[in-house]
Amino acid sequence: MPLLECKGLVRHFGALVAVDNVDMSVKQGEIRAVIGPNGAGKSTLFNLITSVHKPTAGQIIFAGENITGLPVYEVAQKGIARTFQLCHIFPALTVRENVRIAAQARDERRWHFIGGGRMLNKSAAVADEALEHMRLTRFIDMRASMLSHGDQRLLEVAMAIAQQPRLLMLDEPTQGLSLEETDRAVQILKDMLKAGNLSVLLVEHDMEVVFKLADNITVLHRGRVIADGLPAAVRANAEVRSAYLGGAE
Repeated sequence: MPLLECKGLVRHFGALVAVDNVDMSVKQGEIRAVIGPNGAGKSTLFNLITSVHKPTAGQIIFAGENITGLPVYEVAQKGIARTFQLCHIFPALTVRENVRIAAQARDERRWHFIGGGRMLNKSAAVADEALEHMRLTRFIDMRASMLSHGDQRLLEVAMAIAQQPRLLMLDEPTQGLSLEETDRAVQILKDMLKAGNLSVLLVEHDMEVVFKLADNITVLHRGRVIADGLPAAVRANAEVRSAYLGGAE
């Protein structure tokens, strides 16, 4: 059984059909990329899965449970964590504090007044492990606003994995990075994902990043799935080259 299943997802914004009858699944341990030109429906699909938007039609099944239309916080509690195109961090807090807050968000005892010390110790340990995965340990006591843009993007990923999700959703993780920063981020992500059995859904415009990270690729165009499969097959697909890669070989 897939970890995530999208069945016949549709989302209308007035007369605009942003997502049009999308079927997609993510298996346990799979890294799946969603690609497509601007306006293809990628961000809307992410927002449907995380319940930022409610679908006009269709279902979202996660770990065998129908989560369609649940409140955003309940979807997160089910084990789905995401990053955003624009960094969502706490710039005035330290790097470690940012990740520790994220770790505490999934703790069942976060609202309890008794036993808080144990929760803080646990969240600090989880935060430190996430920072080590993202190779940010040397910045642990630095204010997040002092990090480079590339390291802020990695910090946001660390905050997501500190929530110990079953599905990690990365929305344009290399957006705004230099070539050098992108290469470093891709290597860090590859090493982190290799170390665990985390399922990942990735939206990314940089095709080199996609082909280096993804096991399988879903291609959207005008809200519809036009291709789905292994990177080599998607790269060779004439409709994909026409819609997204501009006919490039």
